[in-house]
Amino acid sequence: MTAPTLAVFKLASCDGCQLTLLDCEDELLAVAGKVRIAHFLEASSQVAPGPYDLTLVEGSVTTPSDLDRVREIRAQSRFLVTIGACATAGGIQALRDFADVEEFTRTVYARPDYIDTLATSTPVSAHVDVDFELRGCPIDKGRLLEVITAFLAGRKPDVPNHSVCFQCKRRGTVCVTVAHGTPCLGPVTHAGCGAICPAYGRGCYGCFGPSGSANLPALIPLLHRDGMDDRDVARFLRTFNAAAFDKEVRS
Repeated sequence: MTAPTLAVFKLASCDGCQLTLLDCEDELLAVAGKVRIAHFLEASSQVAPGPYDLTLVEGSVTTPSDLDRVREIRAQSRFLVTIGACATAGGIQALRDFADVEEFTRTVYARPDYIDTLATSTPVSAHVDVDFELRGCPIDKGRLLEVITAFLAGRKPDVPNHSVCFQCKRRGTVCVTVAHGTPCLGPVTHAGCGAICPAYGRGCYGCFGPSGSANLPALIPLLHRDGMDDRDVARFLRTFNAAAFDKEVRS
């Protein structure tokens, strides 16, 4: 029986989520024994043509060539999973969505006519069908292994959709907002990081994007109460998942 094929592709990103897969080390050896890694340039220059049984895509769509590539990748993939904040929400580069990209290119580049870019940075799901989105900046390696295992086994990934607050409660972390008045995005952020920042007395920065039950309109008055004005709130939300949180506010 032929082993299923795994492919990993990169669009506009920092490579951090691909490195998370490589960081699995011993677990990756077990995965490699069950699949044939057909395309993963971060790990090997050897490339096999598609179609692929499972494809992981890191990075957002920021150029016309990205758009063409992601459509080709989708056509070659039985299952397509996007990994990380860039691929699932446009990433930190989606800050361009709130400004004039043409002005940026004129300011930064001596020959802006050489720059071929889109006005926005968008998630892969804005352009093609995606079978699953794994959030995080970077993603959690345990959840990545769960997603790979689930798709290869033909079942739904067991990745909870609750908020960071749930993880704070599980590890016995005192709420930084209630105890200290620290601004925190934990109530509206997808769990997966282990609630690291609140455990060290800092508010959640929203690295994993909006949770399935995010209620940002209810949280914003609390951020104002904790000393933030409208500009502070906008800057707080516009980080790793800027476009996703902005969408939640507008909805």
